[in-house]
Amino acid sequence: MDRKLNVAFLWHMHQPLYKDPATGEYTLPWVLFHATKDYYDMAAILDEFPQVHQTFNLVPCLIEQINEYASGKAKDKYRRISSVKAAELSSEDKAFMLQYFFQANWDNMIKPIPRYWDLLKKRGISNDRDEAFSVMRWFSEQDFLDLQVLFNLIWIDPLIRQNDKYLTFLYSKGANFTEDEKAKLLDKQTEIAGMVLAKYAELRDKGIIEVSTTPYYHPILPLLCDSDSAKEAMPGATLPKARFQHPEDALAQIRRGVELYQKTFGEKPLGMWPSEGSVSMDMIPLVAGEGVNWIATDEEILSNSLKRPVRRDSLGNCYDPFIYKPYVVESGGKSINIIFRDHVLSDLIGFDYAKMDANHAASDFVGRLNHIHGMLEEPQEHLVSIILDGENAWEHFRNDGRDFLAALYSKLAHHTKLKCVTVISTRKKREKIETLFPGSWISHNFRIWIGHVEDNTAWDFIKDARDALVEYEAAMKDTPEYELVKDAITEAWEEIYTSEGSDWFWWYGEEHSSMSDEDFDSLFRRHIKRVYVLISMEPPEALEFPISSEIKIYRPPVEPTAFINPVIDGQVTNYFEWLSSGRLERTYFGSAMHKEIQGGLIDSISYGFSKDAIFFRFDYLPELGEYKKPWNATISFTQPKHVRVSIEVEGTGAKATLHEKAPDKDKWVEKAALDIASENVVELSIPFSSLGVGRGEEIRLFININGNERGVERWPVKGYLLFAVPTDDFEQQDWIV
Repeated sequence: MDRKLNVAFLWHMHQPLYKDPATGEYTLPWVLFHATKDYYDMAAILDEFPQVHQTFNLVPCLIEQINEYASGKAKDKYRRISSVKAAELSSEDKAFMLQYFFQANWDNMIKPIPRYWDLLKKRGISNDRDEAFSVMRWFSEQDFLDLQVLFNLIWIDPLIRQNDKYLTFLYSKGANFTEDEKAKLLDKQTEIAGMVLAKYAELRDKGIIEVSTTPYYHPILPLLCDSDSAKEAMPGATLPKARFQHPEDALAQIRRGVELYQKTFGEKPLGMWPSEGSVSMDMIPLVAGEGVNWIATDEEILSNSLKRPVRRDSLGNCYDPFIYKPYVVESGGKSINIIFRDHVLSDLIGFDYAKMDANHAASDFVGRLNHIHGMLEEPQEHLVSIILDGENAWEHFRNDGRDFLAALYSKLAHHTKLKCVTVISTRKKREKIETLFPGSWISHNFRIWIGHVEDNTAWDFIKDARDALVEYEAAMKDTPEYELVKDAITEAWEEIYTSEGSDWFWWYGEEHSSMSDEDFDSLFRRHIKRVYVLISMEPPEALEFPISSEIKIYRPPVEPTAFINPVIDGQVTNYFEWLSSGRLERTYFGSAMHKEIQGGLIDSISYGFSKDAIFFRFDYLPELGEYKKPWNATISFTQPKHVRVSIEVEGTGAKATLHEKAPDKDKWVEKAALDIASENVVELSIPFSSLGVGRGEEIRLFININGNERGVERWPVKGYLLFAVPTDDFEQQDWIV
């Protein structure tokens, strides 16, 4: 009897729709760059390991964009600027390049090319727009040409580069590129994009992989069906002013996803990854009704559905076989199969193994699978599901993850106890789930997408625009003018479906941030505004203002209660020294990634005031102990005047320098060295006179921390911190802001 444990990898490939509805230009380049670096090679590596059957999920609006890039018709700002001859770049183009053409993992993608690393060092760590204009004078025409080439070149997978003589030549050359060489490189990008979907179809036809789909624009289906579904996992959440309850939109997104899949691969999909693993009882009959056989989500949904905890040992190994089974759930007279991912195994690949030797990481992973096999009486009747993002982790791995995946697949290909399978091929015993807990694969709730003031504002904008469209369509339906406006109504519905995508909400709220927050905010509002334009209505004035502007300013969760006057010696000299200080906590401010403990350096930042100065104390994460490696930080004050404090720390050595923005705003001018010390903690003192602030006035600031191998952090993740300088009678007032 075959007693092999079934192992199902599901790699989720997803990018939001980046196209500006007004210009047709893509605002960001990530569909193309992930097509050339991740989408093709993640599938193509299985040519070497055909026994390692896997499932890939392709989001329909991603397929749409890949097709446009493959046709050569797609336009995006990054590609447009890359195409401009270096001699003809405008100052705005050059500043844009200096800001954004270093968006890559510095250690694994930029440092290996000496010329690229030199260009980054010449620019400096900051990608501030003003600084980009300031340092521009030091960059030659050849510098900008090389930057154009290198930025596009490093976003091509190493294996593709190695197998292409021209790309190998460019990578080896490394510098002093020509315009002709650049043009040929950009053509290569289009060529690679054209190979992606054909490779998935080829491997699918060979039976090596299964390809699944997602609702078209990657919406959170339970929230489309009923926004109140968020209440079960988030009973205290504040929801949008108007309940959003439109299962017909959810069905339209599902149907359109299925239709594009059928057009692309010749038949309907058997599986669907519901966006962000988001499930509820309401969406089950909609998905099942379109012929979908299976869906998937996270183990925490199963745990809450069955009201059984998932128990693990100190190494993360699961005690409980119940998560390693396929299930079935029935709702509204329809049933569908459902699997649940092992959260720890999935996150080990996504977040942890990049820090390890590739072979060691692969051995650890297979060892964990062997452990699961050993605890099961009938391993052949069980399924371990490993489900994660298939594109974003690899730049953090050496050699773009190739070494790790090759080591892992080599160990799995002919394993005596493990068998890699597609999801649809696992026709094992299925137990029934009576009620499916509503939530996503992130913390088994919908907090990322609803409940925050920014998220709720976005939902209200969609609801108002949708109501206006429905009213307009009903009014025009039986009039002679209907044929004249029918196409515009169809386009307006397209904008509604686009705006329902999950990605807009991902960047709203406090959980996530990127260099492109403003792009996402602006693009979302343009989609909503276009609904009104298409139905001949004036868009609401509120759509002219960034949604995030309402909460750009954050007050710390713990504020000072009395004056302090710490000794700046890098130690907590006594218990009372910082007792009355305020504190910024990592939980609230530190992490820009979703996973709460994702690398990082600083655990908390204490701050407080004397009558003459502001003090900061940086505490390391507890697991780092006495941290001796170099790191740096910048405290940027934006009110009452622009001041920047640069901090450099290595072990017990530390220095801090204060700079002011010159009157012409073209450069920063060094003004003073500051009192700083480093030992168990880092302590810093900044005189109020240097900041130009008086008693009772407000200070606005943000802090960037570059921990090198520990990653980059921004406190807060977006926006500014607001401190109020105490008055002389601060302590007498028992001052609380």
